[in-house]
Amino acid sequence: MKYNVAIIGGGPAGYTAAEKAAAQGLSVVLFEKNALGGVCLNEGCVPTKTLLYSAKVYDTLKHASKYGISADAFSFDMDKIIARKNKIVKKLTGGIKLKMKEHHVEVIQGEACIRGCGADGTITITCADDTFEAENLLICTGSETVIPPIPGLAEAPFWTNREALQSKELPSSLVIIGGGVIGMEFASFFNSMGTEVHVIEMMDEILGGMDREISAMLRAEYTKKGVKFQLGTTVTAIHGNTVEVSKDGAVSTVTAEKILVSVGRRPVSKGFGLETLELEMNRAGIKVNAFMQTSRPNIYACGDITGFSLLAHTAVSEAELAIKHILGKAPQGINYLTVPGVVYTNPEVAGVGKTEEQLQQEGVAYTSRKLPMAFSGRFVAENEQGNGLCKILLSADGTILGAHLLGNPASELIVNLGIAIEKNMTARELNSMVFPHPTVGEIIKETLFT
Repeated sequence: MKYNVAIIGGGPAGYTAAEKAAAQGLSVVLFEKNALGGVCLNEGCVPTKTLLYSAKVYDTLKHASKYGISADAFSFDMDKIIARKNKIVKKLTGGIKLKMKEHHVEVIQGEACIRGCGADGTITITCADDTFEAENLLICTGSETVIPPIPGLAEAPFWTNREALQSKELPSSLVIIGGGVIGMEFASFFNSMGTEVHVIEMMDEILGGMDREISAMLRAEYTKKGVKFQLGTTVTAIHGNTVEVSKDGAVSTVTAEKILVSVGRRPVSKGFGLETLELEMNRAGIKVNAFMQTSRPNIYACGDITGFSLLAHTAVSEAELAIKHILGKAPQGINYLTVPGVVYTNPEVAGVGKTEEQLQQEGVAYTSRKLPMAFSGRFVAENEQGNGLCKILLSADGTILGAHLLGNPASELIVNLGIAIEKNMTARELNSMVFPHPTVGEIIKETLFT
């Protein structure tokens, strides 16, 4: 059978594309070698946030007396925390399977291999001894953890995010190599649960790419909580459970029960016959245009495989865009400037648009409006002794260029500022909107007009 659309990869980009295409009457075949939901649902975004919420509940109990609540006897059970995480993942993957079934998407479990693209554009794929043909192909193979070539690492019993999410044993101490988003989220979880945490980052600040002031404030918060940071530090070797590091020529060591490697992710571009298509590549992944088309117009690439924005919500938007383009609706491309970035630590960090560092580098004139989150009555009521920051960057005419938040619930607030940037709103236009009271979201207007 020849399908209208074939999709390799059942993560956020893949299952979104399958659902949207099938809902419009296109015949769709979806190949997934592991489990529907991809890394995000099975060993990334969702399970990590599930564990972080358990940690947040535990943190709340630790400080219950500040809220007038007596909680003298409480504890946690790692077996039950992991079981709850697994239950949620199972429920959500089951929901995706049901969606695929309802939309008559043919899901093929196994490793797909692209055999080539014919003169008429027909793509041939084999999987599990069967051959499939398609008019259009979406490559949504996602990304994998980068394992750096550190001497001794291969022989050490190290963790990646996968092992960290499955362990029912809480280590007494943990060294995290990498202070990016994933590294900091695991630092948050294990610190909350009582593990001694060390974070080693080769850059001079954690959360590279996010607002530096906000990043430094988050680091200060976790330093107070007992996390030990080594910035501007390179890991030179691993000796069992001991990490050898170098900073400014000085060599030292850190020993811990477990080592977690979290230095980034890279697109999965091997093992499925990509080379047979002879697509144009860039340094990071498959090169695409504004509509997610590759150098072959009937072949699209969405999500982490492009190496551009390795976020699940970006992947979903790219998949929707690709299917609309296949259907001939010719939508506008994605404005990546308005894709929010979030770090689900406690407190949360979120940002959208330009950072101060980017504006300075580009020579763009701007003003920065900043206000502690404690100017919000709701924030004070729900975050005893918490402070945080709301920072909004404005152009000379008051257009919102960027926004960066530290404090709960930053992940829920940032979308409002993303919409404002997408619509080129000015501070005065945003001020005309009525925010409910009392909400933490009022901090946006307070920041702009206090």
